[in-house]
Order: sequence, then C-alpha cells, then structure tokens
Amino acid sequence: MAAIRHVAVIDIGKTNAKLALVDLEDLSEVAVRKMPNRPLAGGPYPHHDIEALWSFILDGLSALGREHPVDAISLTTHGATAALVGAAGDLVLPVLDYEHDGPDGLREEYEAVRSPFAETGSPKLPNGLNLGAQLFWLERTFPDAFGRVHAVLTYPQFWGYRLTGIAAGEVTSLGCHSDLWNPRKRDYASLVDRMAWRALFPPLRRADAVLGPILPDVVNRTGLDPATPVVCGIHDSNASLLPHLITRNQPFAVVSTGTWVIAMAVGGDDLPLDPARDTLINVNAHGDPVPSARFMGGREFERVMEGAGKDWRENDLRAVLSEAVMLLPSVEGGTGPYPDRQGGWTGAEPVEGRRFVAASFYLALMTATCLDLVGARGQTVVEGPFAANRPYLSMLSAATGRPVVVQDGGGTGTSLGAALLAGMPGTAPPSAIIGPTGEDEALRRYAKLWKEKVACAGR
Repeated sequence: MAAIRHVAVIDIGKTNAKLALVDLEDLSEVAVRKMPNRPLAGGPYPHHDIEALWSFILDGLSALGREHPVDAISLTTHGATAALVGAAGDLVLPVLDYEHDGPDGLREEYEAVRSPFAETGSPKLPNGLNLGAQLFWLERTFPDAFGRVHAVLTYPQFWGYRLTGIAAGEVTSLGCHSDLWNPRKRDYASLVDRMAWRALFPPLRRADAVLGPILPDVVNRTGLDPATPVVCGIHDSNASLLPHLITRNQPFAVVSTGTWVIAMAVGGDDLPLDPARDTLINVNAHGDPVPSARFMGGREFERVMEGAGKDWRENDLRAVLSEAVMLLPSVEGGTGPYPDRQGGWTGAEPVEGRRFVAASFYLALMTATCLDLVGARGQTVVEGPFAANRPYLSMLSAATGRPVVVQDGGGTGTSLGAALLAGMPGTAPPSAIIGPTGEDEALRRYAKLWKEKVACAGR
C-alpha cells in the first residue's frame, strides 16, 4: 500500500455523483467528473438509476486512467440505501430511493418490531430514511422477490461488489440511522434477528480493507491495471470525519455539508440525545459511536434560493444584520432539530444578495443548534459546499462562540476522506481559521434574537 499515491474516489451523493482522482501527496483533487444523480420514477417505486451510475463510473475510470495513473479505487456514498442482490449477483429489486414514502404505509407494523433508540441511537425517521424500515416494507410488499435475496449490500459496498465481485458489510453505513446496528455492542441490532435478516448480511470488513482487484469486465471497459485494488468504502459523512480523527486532538466537531448537513461531535460533552430532534449516533471508521445531529440544509438552501441570484456584497450583510431579516425553521419538514415547525420569513421577504445572506445565516444557526444538541466543543471544521460561504461561516463562529476551520484548496471532505482509506497522506490537509470580523457583535446580537424568536414560536 506504500506505493499508492493516486486514488480514484467514487463519491455518490444524493444530488450528484462524482468521480475524483485524489493525490495523496498533497491531498488535492487532480481531476473531477460529475453527473446529476436523479432517481427514476417508474417501476414498482422510485429507485436509483444504477445502470446510468455504473456507466458514469466506468467511463470516468477510463478517462482518468488515460490521463493519470490510478493506483487504487475507493468508495463513499450517501446513507439509508442498500442493494438486494440475488445468488447470481443480480438485483432482485430496484435500489429504493429513501425519499419514497412507501415504508410509511407499514409504519405501525414496523414500529412493533423496531429496536428502541436507546439500543441503536437511530431515531424514527420518515419515508425510507431508516434502512430497516425499507427492508421491512420491501419484504412485506414484494415477498417473492425478497425471498430470492442472497445478500443485502449497503450502498458503498454494493459498488465495491460491482467492481470486484466481493460482498462485504461495513459499520459506518450500517450505523447510519439504519435501525440495524447496536453501536455500543458493535453488533447487529435486535431487529435484525427478530426479522431473521442476519444471514443476509455479508461478512463485515473494515472501511479500509482491500476487497480485491477489479474484475476482468471492469478491466476491459476501463483499461485500468488488472491488479488495481478496491477498498471496502465508507458512508459519506464519516469520510468527511476521517481525516480529522487521524490528525486532530479532541475535542472538536466536524460539519459535513451537502444535501444533508451532519454535525458530528468528537470528545464533546456527554449529553442525552433527543431522537425527536433528529439527533443520532453515527459510527465512525474505527467502529466508535459519534453523537450527531442533522438537517437537510443543502436541500433547504436550494429551495429558498430557487430562481434568486447568489451574489452578495458587504452592504447586503450589513442590511440583513441591521434590519434583522430572518428565516425561521423549518424549510424542509420532517427532519432536523425542528421537524414539526413550518418556517418562514420575519417581515418582508428579501431578494437577491440579502436573500443569500439571510438564508446563509439561517443555515448557520440551524447548524449551531445541531452542535449544541450533541454537546460539541472545540473547533468546528466545516467540510463541503458551505465551506465557501463566508456569511455562513461568520455566523456559525459567532453563534457558537468557537473557532470555525475550513479546508483550503479544492476538493471535498468526502472524497479526501475516502481516499485516505487506500493509503496515508504525504501531508496534512491545509486549513484556515475563520477569524474575527468587524461585524462580530452584530452577528452575535442577530443570533441571540433568532434563538429568542424560535423559542417564542415553540419547538
């Protein structure tokens, strides 16, 4: 593994799929390819377009291999997703989109067998956001097809299986609000045995374990070296966390941003978690529990900013602060720290630059709420798209009273973290601390007022 430098990372997010070539010498992305990840509406239920994603992966690996050396392949994906594979390696059912509401139709029956939050650290979530609820619904709704299931593969490991033919399980995806994993016992939850599913899960492997080399068909399609190793893979927010587990002293927190904003506290205060506010226990790459909270921040931001420009100026920021233009939770109901609240603007609805700033402040204050819920302390590291949003970063620092750190250079935490599974870096990732600004006192007043308004409106 010492010779590995260039790692091709397959990074499948809920909104976009990405293929990045990461140079471990300086932890940079030297090449990136992307495509929208759009589920298909047809068939028995909304499902992921597996063949389109597979073509994107193979075409991308081929293109990367023509331009650069590819020493290894790593994998990271969104959670709450699994592939049901038959004995011949085929999908016995389409890969369900977790936003489908089908599982809610059997919610009462599922709750009768579901493991409690105290056991799993997995809150009750709508639609298919609990993977156990997906499996329960699929088994009850399509019993004949489910009876042909040979292996239940969590999503990163499914793509590893497509590349290598080796089936494996892995704890970061199993421990992602799935209802399937007991993080303290480091074993499957009681639900799995009640439903007689344990035999369907393949042997567990570490996220950094090498599954094997790529299959001959993959070699023929991509032109890569037949000996190219593929590692087992990791859930995306835990990929963001991994570099900091390796390099930082506790306590600290990592905020992974994208479609979901995931706040993860390492070495923070030991607080009781409230499942009604979308707190949960994630499981990191070492198998350890990590108190976490989340909301659908990227989705909310896109909804709020739809059709509006995203350019802003300093006078927009000052105007939002002086006029206390605010967005209150929640934009996307059913998840996050205020799942039952219907949000909206206080006063006149802003436009253009002021709208961008006020929406960014909202996201920062929701993030700060999540960090408070999980007892975060120390520096807050922000990964992903929000790391380039200065109003967000400034408000987050002001609202928490703690330093905010962002990673310098191109690249996202998920891709860089997944690349580390294939080999250790030649350097630590460069970072920058968001320092004080001339607006700090005004930011703190705004944060205080926002919290008061939210409290007055009731949880």
